[in-house]
Amino acid sequence: MSSDTNPPPVNPVRAPAAGDGRPVPSAPRRPQSDDHRSRLLQGMARSVADKGYADTTIADIVRIAGVSRRTFYEHFVSKADCLLALYSAASRRALSVLEQAIDPSQDWRAQVPRVLRAYLDCLGESPLLLRTLFIEILSLGEAGLRVRRQANNEIAGFLQRRLNVARPPETAGRFDASTATALVGAVNELVLQAIEEGRTTRLGELAEPASRIVLALADAEPPSQG
Repeated sequence: MSSDTNPPPVNPVRAPAAGDGRPVPSAPRRPQSDDHRSRLLQGMARSVADKGYADTTIADIVRIAGVSRRTFYEHFVSKADCLLALYSAASRRALSVLEQAIDPSQDWRAQVPRVLRAYLDCLGESPLLLRTLFIEILSLGEAGLRVRRQANNEIAGFLQRRLNVARPPETAGRFDASTATALVGAVNELVLQAIEEGRTTRLGELAEPASRIVLALADAEPPSQG
């Protein structure tokens, strides 16, 4: 059984906050409990990046995290439960990269390729983990679909707010929720195609076509009513 010692540093994956749709323990979490949860998510991310989700075991996760199996079950009911939490955490990290890449003082159009490249480079940091989060998450059924939809909605909501603020007053509000969701879906489809074709180490190349999609949707006129 592993001891609760700190694991070596890994690519950071932040633990999702309460309210992400996952069950939350009834008692308030202690700082140590939060640390254990974060380390378990890091352990899952590191193991999946090394050998994939199917071959990852709970023993692998707790060994990398430096905690006991009992500690694992204090936070997650299963390996699949841990993967769902990791998906939420990784999605929030990618959204954070997107947010931080934007300079509000600069013209938003000129920033689109750079911002998207930062986002795509973040996704491509670990090809095997990326494949797990984009493809294998769907093997978890409704729970996987639900956590993916929530993550996509968060990104779509951010894009909708940002693009509407940046648009001229006379067109403010035209970039609606459905358009933002379509944009996220289009970029995700480009990423999925790159995964299928073995181009995960070159996701930054998708910034150009993704930028064209963003600008085309942002400039599109809403359909006439009636």
